[in-house]
Amino acid sequence: MPSPDLVTSGLTLTGRITTASNATFLGSIGDVVVVYKPIAGESPLWDFPHGTLAHREVAAYLVSQVFGWDIVPHTWLRDGPMGKGMVQLWQEQDPAQNAVNLVGTDHVPETGWKRVLEGRDGAGRMVTLVHEDSPALRRMAVFDAVVNNADRKGDHILAMTDGHRHGVDHGLTFHRDHKLRTVLWGWLGDPLTAEEREGIDRVSEGLHGGLGRNLADLLSAEEIASLAARCTGLRLAGRFPAPSGEMSAVPWPLF
Repeated sequence: MPSPDLVTSGLTLTGRITTASNATFLGSIGDVVVVYKPIAGESPLWDFPHGTLAHREVAAYLVSQVFGWDIVPHTWLRDGPMGKGMVQLWQEQDPAQNAVNLVGTDHVPETGWKRVLEGRDGAGRMVTLVHEDSPALRRMAVFDAVVNNADRKGDHILAMTDGHRHGVDHGLTFHRDHKLRTVLWGWLGDPLTAEEREGIDRVSEGLHGGLGRNLADLLSAEEIASLAARCTGLRLAGRFPAPSGEMSAVPWPLF
């Protein structure tokens, strides 16, 4: 839980993130920089219940905490200048690093990177979407499969100076139906590591205890049951999932 000061102290808006599809603001609580997404600023979607995205962002943080991999920055619900919404600690990423990138198809590094898809850019040149082959990003891909992330764009991955990778923008998660759309398909079919399997087990066990009780205030019973089923399915398969269904396997735009 966030400290009482972060819940009750004044939240001052300092700017707006105009590239976001929903109302998203930079703000401060004392000297703590945060992101604030009011529920009132959420755009209606055809496939997610209206007014639930902030709750899904907090649910993603709670699952991240049980995984133990510090993927989602500290996130909570509180009142703000535009009403109740999601608040998340701001993370200053390293502008010199890119965990996901588009490169010329002839210039894909031989090691350290995974190919996802190829296409042509606006000038007709062949380009390849790649992401780094790192334990931190593998963990994020496992997390996304568990929470059923429908919107893992490249810009939703924050590359930190110390090599850590944070994931943000988790409003489109926990749908009861399969919705996985991600740029992190590079390990498709690869076996899960022992560490990754243990993380999934922690979430499965948590659903029968504190995690399950906390999620009950944020998600529907059907969505929690689907979360449990995804954990079970991943453990039985023992490997990274493949795209399924007729929907796109990647979000658009990619970044």
